[in-house]
Amino acid sequence: MNETLQNDYSHLMNTYRPQPVELVRGEGAYVWDVTGRRFLDFVAGIAVNNLGHCHPAVVDAVRRQAETLIHVSNLYRIPVQAELAELLCDHSFAWACFFCNSGAEAVEAAVKLARRYGIRTKGEGASGIVAAKGSFHGRTMGAMTATGQERIHSGFGPLVPGFSHVPFGNAAALEEEVGEDTAAVILEPIQGESGVVTPPDGYLSRVREICDREGALLIFDEIQTGMGRTGTLFAYERFDVKPDVMVLAKGLAGGLPMGACLAGDRAASVFEPGSHASTFGGNPLVSAASCAALRATLSDGVLENCVTMGEYFMNELRRIAGETDLIAEVRGVGLMIGVELTRGGPEVVDAFRERNILVNCTAERVLRFLPPLIVTKDEVDEVTSAFKDIIGGL
Repeated sequence: MNETLQNDYSHLMNTYRPQPVELVRGEGAYVWDVTGRRFLDFVAGIAVNNLGHCHPAVVDAVRRQAETLIHVSNLYRIPVQAELAELLCDHSFAWACFFCNSGAEAVEAAVKLARRYGIRTKGEGASGIVAAKGSFHGRTMGAMTATGQERIHSGFGPLVPGFSHVPFGNAAALEEEVGEDTAAVILEPIQGESGVVTPPDGYLSRVREICDREGALLIFDEIQTGMGRTGTLFAYERFDVKPDVMVLAKGLAGGLPMGACLAGDRAASVFEPGSHASTFGGNPLVSAASCAALRATLSDGVLENCVTMGEYFMNELRRIAGETDLIAEVRGVGLMIGVELTRGGPEVVDAFRERNILVNCTAERVLRFLPPLIVTKDEVDEVTSAFKDIIGGL
C-alpha cells in the first residue's frame, strides 16, 4: 500500500488528525488519491456529499453561476438566494431563512434568534438555552457551549453563560430544567457525533409539549440529519415533531460550504436589519449549488434509495453482529448508521482503508457509516463483505 504523502502539511495548524490519504478527485461514491488509488467513500465528507461527489446537477449549476455572478454581499437582493429560501420554506415548516457558511454559524444565529425571542416574549432574563449531554453543535464559542461534551469545552473557558445540559432522551430531566428563564431547547433529533444515538419513542413529542407549555422555542439541529440523510428531507418529519427553528449545513449545497437557520414566523420576526449578518452567506454561487442539490434530492429518487439501502445495509450489519461478540449494537435511521463495537474502532477504520474503503469512527468505538444517499446495493455489499472479513480477523 502506498500511503506516502507527497505534500508538506507542516504549515497547517494541528487541529485535525487526518488519515494518511491525499485525495484529489471524486465521482459518485468514489474518491481517488494522488497515486490514482480508488476508495469507496462511506464517510461522504461527514454527511456533506449526500448526492455523492461532483453530482452533475450541482457541477452544472456551479459552472453556470460562476460564469455569471459569484458574490455581491447581502447589501443587495440576490434572486437565486430568494429562490433557495422559497424552496426550503415550501418543503419545511419554515417561514423564513438566514443563510451563512457553516453549521456552527447557523447554530449561532439560532441561539441569538432564540434569546431575542425569549427576552421579547417573556422578559429580561429569559435567555436560557437548554441542550443535551452528548450533543455536538459546532466549535465556535456559542455552538461549542451548546455542545454537551466536556472534552470539547476543555481549555476554552470561560464559556458563554446561560447554557445548561440534560441527559438526551430523558424527558423528565428536561421538564425539570425548562422554565420561565428558558428561551429555547436545542437538540439533534439523532445525535451524530456521539455515535448515532437515536431518541426513545415519544421523546421528541414530549419535548415539543414542554417547550409549548413553557413558551420556549424548540430548535432542531439538523446539520447532519437534514437534506435527506434519514430518508425524509428533514428528520423531524420522520418523528412527526415540528421545531420552531432548524439549523442546516453539511448536505445543503451539494459539497459547497453553506449553513442556514430556518424559522417559523413568530420566531423569525424578531430579527430585523442589523440583528445578524454574514458576509458570504447565501451568495449566488452557493445558493445556485444548493438549489440544484435540493431539487436533485427531491426529484431523482434519492430519498427512496436512502430508505431502501438504509434498511438493507442495517439488516446486513445486524446479520454480521449476530455472528460475533465484537459488535454491541447496530443503530440508526436511513443512511445514518452507527455500529458500536466492544473494542476500539480506529483499528477497524485502518483495516477498511487497507481494503480501499473509507469509514469513520466516532465516540472511540462507534463506526459511523454515512455513505452518499445514491449508494448502490453492490457498494453496500462490498462494505459489508469487507466488514465481515475484518471482524473475523480481529
